[in-house]
Amino acid sequence: MAINFNGLATGIDTATLIQGLMEAERKPLETLQLDRDYQNARLEAYQTLGSSLDDLLTKVRNLAETEKLQGKTAAVTGESLVSVSTTTANAMEGSFQIRGFSFSQAQKSVSNGFADKSANVFGTGTIQVTVGGTSHDITIDSSNNTLEGIAAAINDANIGVRAAIINDGTTSPYRLVVSGKKAGDPASVGFSLDFSGLTGGSASNPIMTETQAASQAHIQVDGVDIYSDSNVFTDAIPGVTFTLDQADGGATSATLTVTPDTNGTKQKIKDFVDSYNKIMTFVSSQSAKGDKQAGVLAGDAGMNSVKRRLQNLLTSVVETGGRFQSLADLGLETQRDGTLQIDDSQLTEAISTDLDSVVTLLSGNGTTEGIAQIFATALEGMTDSTNGFLA
Repeated sequence: MAINFNGLATGIDTATLIQGLMEAERKPLETLQLDRDYQNARLEAYQTLGSSLDDLLTKVRNLAETEKLQGKTAAVTGESLVSVSTTTANAMEGSFQIRGFSFSQAQKSVSNGFADKSANVFGTGTIQVTVGGTSHDITIDSSNNTLEGIAAAINDANIGVRAAIINDGTTSPYRLVVSGKKAGDPASVGFSLDFSGLTGGSASNPIMTETQAASQAHIQVDGVDIYSDSNVFTDAIPGVTFTLDQADGGATSATLTVTPDTNGTKQKIKDFVDSYNKIMTFVSSQSAKGDKQAGVLAGDAGMNSVKRRLQNLLTSVVETGGRFQSLADLGLETQRDGTLQIDDSQLTEAISTDLDSVVTLLSGNGTTEGIAQIFATALEGMTDSTNGFLA
């Protein structure tokens, strides 16, 4: 039977009294926990806003640099002779006819066959391997005077060629194959092997036959012959890098056309608007509306300062020599909730009819800063780790 001393001799409900005292003791702790949760929520909200500002800075920088904003694009029509990998802002505009004659390739040479690849049947001394006009002596002694040993010695020399043994399935199946490590001009990467320095063996020295000569890739661009040590061409058309995918001796042709990347310019502006709207939407979400409770940054002076600063930047007017002086001229319109909306037809017309003015409005003219550059400077200050919004 349990014994209960509650109120013993005094009539006081000691259990309730003790519980009340304990709850009173917990109140400061609960207050601290609530305050901690609140501060953590504010910190998380600040970090969300800071991350959005960083993203906007990235988008703005894509508009602030002429080379990023005024890009070029290349398209290939006709035969699929080449594929374009890079087109810089300085690429030459126009159409270029390309013919592919031959791929670049490395030299390959193969020996006559031998019955045993691991027998010590060759003489000792030196093998002279000449690569690109430079001779190298490779020592062969009683420890490696086998076909496998010769291949290993050539590889260990690391002189620009590699060796291997193949099995051709005949009665003397083992053959030494030597390949150049690089394709290109034979004068630079071609090689020869001289086994006359090996003496005293029971087998004749290997006799090498060239099965594939080293050569450069060969194309024509508008009738001009162009060569490359690889199948990648970087200077055949200024500002364009492309790879030769087919070579048919010049029998067919492809047309590579370089034009301004207006779609890329338009997309960069849309990316800026999307990033800006993300910030404005976040700021609006912190305010109480109807039955919606206010966010943890409601009334926050720092957040509201960021909002006002960005809104003021939107109305910037610059004179950079073009016919556009503000973002409104490109069809960017501020809505009642602070977000931006794009008049797509107006933006498309501005880019297609006067791309140069769009570029100078955003990235400046070298003397006067463009709007994107002004934005970038302000955002760099806001996101600075020492003096910025979250510092």
